[in-house]
Amino acid sequence: MSSDHQSPIPQTFSGRTPPPHLPQRATNALPLPENTPSTLRELYAQLAQSPHLEASTLVISEPLAPPPGPALPRRMPQGRRKRGGTYAGESAYDVPGGLWNWVVKEGTENKGAIESVVRTIRKTLLTVEPPLPLPPNSKRRMHNGWAMIDAGDFAVHILSKEAREKYFGGWSEW
Repeated sequence: MSSDHQSPIPQTFSGRTPPPHLPQRATNALPLPENTPSTLRELYAQLAQSPHLEASTLVISEPLAPPPGPALPRRMPQGRRKRGGTYAGESAYDVPGGLWNWVVKEGTENKGAIESVVRTIRKTLLTVEPPLPLPPNSKRRMHNGWAMIDAGDFAVHILSKEAREKYFGGWSEW
């Protein structure tokens, strides 16, 4: 063989474009708020690496107050004392800021992916210092596209795209 002959350079994986049937992963994750606790920063870093999640759907934010419902109707006075009206009482909606201080919300698909993300979140939260008091892992789950982990000061909601559109379709802030 002559030295003038050059062999073709083999094509490497880094030079190839992925096949069209494989979905492209978005890498544009939203920035974290300045006052995000360190526990949530660790959880965010773990969830950003999950193959079941799109980085663009991973959101850590302070909770949003739900929109107010219609006023309760007044009723006619009843009984001997002729008390009327409706006492609305007190509710969790009267507490400013919601039930939790922080909400971690992200989207995922299908039942297996949701369970995998739940395992990742529980594993991450059980290894942080100081450890978080998580409730026992429930073996009986509703497979409706929505899972929630209550971690005391914050909650982690794992939503499929269908569940997010069904239950939070009107909340454009999410």
